[in-house]
Amino acid sequence: MCFHSGPLALRPLSGAPASPQALFTARVCSITNESDTVKRLRLEVPHPDFSFRAGQWVDFFIPGMEKVGGFSVCSSPGLLQRKGVIELAVKYAEHPPAHWIHTKCTVDSRVAVRIGGNFCFDPSPSDSVMDLLLVAGGVGINPLYSILMHTADLLKHPHGYIPGRTHLCYSAKNTEELLFKNSIISVCGEFPDNFSCSFHVTRQSSEVEQELQPYTTSESCIIKHYSFMSDVNSSLKCMTLCLHL
Repeated sequence: MCFHSGPLALRPLSGAPASPQALFTARVCSITNESDTVKRLRLEVPHPDFSFRAGQWVDFFIPGMEKVGGFSVCSSPGLLQRKGVIELAVKYAEHPPAHWIHTKCTVDSRVAVRIGGNFCFDPSPSDSVMDLLLVAGGVGINPLYSILMHTADLLKHPHGYIPGRTHLCYSAKNTEELLFKNSIISVCGEFPDNFSCSFHVTRQSSEVEQELQPYTTSESCIIKHYSFMSDVNSSLKCMTLCLHL
C-alpha cells in the first residue's frame, strides 16, 4: 500500500515508450538469496526500448513453460538506466514459474519479460512536493522498495522534482524475512531528513539483531476483517491522505 499527501503521486501510465504488449528478451546475470525463502534475480534487458516505472511488475515468460509468472520489479528505474538491469525478488512457491526460479534457473538462463501495471510513482519535475507513507508486508515489499529506491535516486540525481518525506512501515514473520533491510537502513542513514522506517516482526523466535533494534518492534498482529483496507482508507482520507493498492 502507498499513501501520499498532496497531488496525485501514483498515476496511470501515459506516454510509455514501449508498447504494453511488447516482449523483451532478458538474461539472468545474477542470483542471490535475499532470505531463506526468497531469491533475488538480476536480469539484463539490453533492448533500448525497454523501460518501466517504479511500482510496476513484469510478466515473466520461461521457454517451454505454459504458465506465465508475474513478479513486481524491486529495483529502481535508475538502475536500469545506469546498468541495463532490473531485479526481482521471488518467494518460493509450487507455482511453476516461482518453482523454476528456485530449482532450475541459473546464471545465463534466458527468459522474456513484459511490463505491466497501471499505477506507478513517476513524479514530473513540475509536481509539488509529496510525502509518502509506504506500508508493506513480507514479499509484498517489492513494488514499494522500487518506489523507495526511485525516490532516493531523485535525491542523488536531481531532475527537477524534489521529494518530500518518505516513511516505510514494513512487517514480516521475522527479521530474516525482512527483505532489503540493510539497504533500507542505509538509505535512511544517508538521507535522514527524507527517509525513515519502522520494522515489525510477528513471530520472532530469537532476540532481534542489535543493528535492527532501533527500527524494529516484535509483536503478534493478525488482521481478520475483510473491510480493514476500506476502513483504513476512509480514516486516512479524513487526514487528506489517499490510498493506492
